[in-house]
Amino acid sequence: MDGHDMLLTPAGVAALRTALTRANFTSNGIAGRLGSHATGGMARNDFRAALRATEDRDPLATLIRVFICEQTEPDAAVAAALGPLPIEEALAGGLVERHGDGLRMGLDLEPYGDDWWVLADVPASARPGRPLHAEHVLGIGGATQTLIGATVRRPVGTALDLGTGSGIQALHLATHARSVTATDVSVRALRFAATTAALNGQDWELLRGDLVAPVAGRRFDLVVSNPPFVVGPGTTTHVYRDSGRVGDAIGAELAAAAPGLLTEGGTMQFLANWVHVAGEDWTERVAGWFAGTGLDAWVIQREVADPMAYVNLWLADASEAAGPQRMAEWLDWFDAHKIEAVGFGIVSLRRAGHDEPVLRVEDLRQRVQVPLGDRVASWFDRQDWLRVHGTDGLLAARYRAADGLQLRQEATMGDEGWAVDRQVLAMPHGLRWTEEIDPLVLALVGGADGRLPLRDQLTLLAAAHDVTPDELAEAAGPVVAHLVERGFIEPVQV
Repeated sequence: MDGHDMLLTPAGVAALRTALTRANFTSNGIAGRLGSHATGGMARNDFRAALRATEDRDPLATLIRVFICEQTEPDAAVAAALGPLPIEEALAGGLVERHGDGLRMGLDLEPYGDDWWVLADVPASARPGRPLHAEHVLGIGGATQTLIGATVRRPVGTALDLGTGSGIQALHLATHARSVTATDVSVRALRFAATTAALNGQDWELLRGDLVAPVAGRRFDLVVSNPPFVVGPGTTTHVYRDSGRVGDAIGAELAAAAPGLLTEGGTMQFLANWVHVAGEDWTERVAGWFAGTGLDAWVIQREVADPMAYVNLWLADASEAAGPQRMAEWLDWFDAHKIEAVGFGIVSLRRAGHDEPVLRVEDLRQRVQVPLGDRVASWFDRQDWLRVHGTDGLLAARYRAADGLQLRQEATMGDEGWAVDRQVLAMPHGLRWTEEIDPLVLALVGGADGRLPLRDQLTLLAAAHDVTPDELAEAAGPVVAHLVERGFIEPVQV
């Protein structure tokens, strides 16, 4: 994509950047101008304090009123705030639009991070009753933030953003990738992404096409995607939401494409919905997406919605005015396919080149502490460590308990006092895993202070429990590997 594919001319983008920088229209600049009370209110769509603080209508105040508080402001004030960008170009590019006796935002111009700006369509909440454009371009929403936080942020050579939309994921990728490629099926979305890139001084390769089609035959070190994952009968009304695939097929399609997209050691992460079908195990369904890929896979389910809540959410999200008929058709489709619920989560894949890849599909609702990116990276690192060391290496290693590891006990009062019924190891941070353990495992973890190799620990425990060290080592090996994978105990480098 070249400069002529942007919403503004190259000179117009440069002028807009000058205006925003000069006014200090950044996250920090706005917070400093308004103070914590007004800033907190804006996060709840309560603009009263912010409007009181911006009554002088200097350039920063006017930009806050127009693009954050959704106000209509006098032409002269808006022109002064956007200068040196000509107001005629701002109108032609859709940045602002005429409304009543003034100008209001025509696009969502959002300060983001320390000194970035993201351009997107005005959200449905700011234009009640106005249906969204079929190629509506999303701004920074909850799903976007989920993927941003879950992405592994290690330096890479090449990165790919599938379905870039307004370009938010690509902005982040450019901070740790030498080159960024971004694709989208929507020409309109690519115009937004090109403008976002130029406005922030970044240079991405932008390609049009459906999912992986524009990059067929190419490989990348890191691939991310927040695709149109909404589950339904395959009808496409809004490209940000609807893929044209039936059910949850887009997740399976991305999984199948991953081996051909990744370099050796490459990682792919994407958001997905998957269906919970009556009488079936949803984990087996999702695990089937990765059969034969040769990739390590870790799938985390973060949310589950029943069909009624799910349909209501997405109809409201797009401000669809289809009424009861559209809802009934969608719900009838769920019923016909025996879908009881829809799960949402994060898929992380890695091309590690192993004959027996690791596959984990698990429900971690209420346990996930964001951001997850470092946790995902560490999980893959632990898989590598376990593979390299094998059984002998596992026994020769020294371990220490994870920082903050907790032991929770449940006990019942009896004639002879408290009797412990259940003991659970708990991680208070990160993924907040819990693991029920027996006294032998408790003793092993309790003794993991980094001083003794596991083999010596087991020798001492074997003597205390009247079993042979070899018997205990055979039983303990898989348990220790599981504790390492979960991060309850960590190998100590010696």
